[in-house]
This record gives sequence, C-alpha cells and structure tokens, in this order.
Amino acid sequence: MKKLCLLILITALFGCYSSGKPKKPDNLIPRDKMVDVLYEVFIISAAKGGNKLKLENKGIYPQDYIFEKYHIDSLQFALSNEYYGYDVSEYELMISEIEERIKSDKEKYEKAMAEEAKEIKRKKDSMKMAIDSTQKIKADKVSIKSDR
Repeated sequence: MKKLCLLILITALFGCYSSGKPKKPDNLIPRDKMVDVLYEVFIISAAKGGNKLKLENKGIYPQDYIFEKYHIDSLQFALSNEYYGYDVSEYELMISEIEERIKSDKEKYEKAMAEEAKEIKRKKDSMKMAIDSTQKIKADKVSIKSDR
C-alpha cells in the first residue's frame, strides 16, 4: 500500500512538473500594458489593507476595477503573468520599471503635500496676523477713548 501511495505521489509530482517555457498565450497582454497593470496591482495591494473592506462595502472590488480598466480578465492576466514571469531577467526589468514609477509618484506626491502644508501654514499665519491687527485696532480704540 505504501509503495502504491508513493508511486501515485511521484507520478503526480512529475506529471505536474513542466520544465519548458510556458506557451505564449493567444491573448498575451502586451509588455507595456502588462507593466501598467502590474503597477496598479502593486498600488492597490499596498493600499487595500484597512480600506479594502470599505471599498468592497461600496461595491468596489479593486482587482475587478483594474481588469475592467484594461479590458482584460483574470485568466488572461494569470497566463500573461506566468509567461512574462518565466524569463526572470525580463520580469525583473519590468518590476524595476514599476519601482521607478512608484518612486517618481511618491516624490511627486510628497512634493505636493509639502507645498500644501506650506500653503496651509501661510493661510494660518495670515489669519493670525489679521486677528492680531484687529485686536490692536480694538486696543487702540479703547486707548483713544480713555485718553479723552
């Protein structure tokens, strides 16, 4: 019995093992489009932690949104990802492009946030100066009235 189980297990393992490059899918996602899709998948994967439930409660499913946006389906994505992932050096280049894009976006958003913080500070300072000058005018009026 043990020999039979071992034989079945070995047969299953070798039967599932494929040493060759995956066949190019008929509906392979073009490389540039695949980079865009992976970029959005990475962004949503990073962002969906606590907000995933909120999105899903509103009927928004992030991965479905990406597939609809790029007019692809999950099978097409999986087959294309397997095809591109087989060539590790090419896949690493794609991931590097995505990392550069994320880094660039991060710098852009950090710069925008810094400018927004600077603008908020400027408005607060302006309001503080307006309040201070209003209080000074009131104090001057009181001072003038008491001098009479």
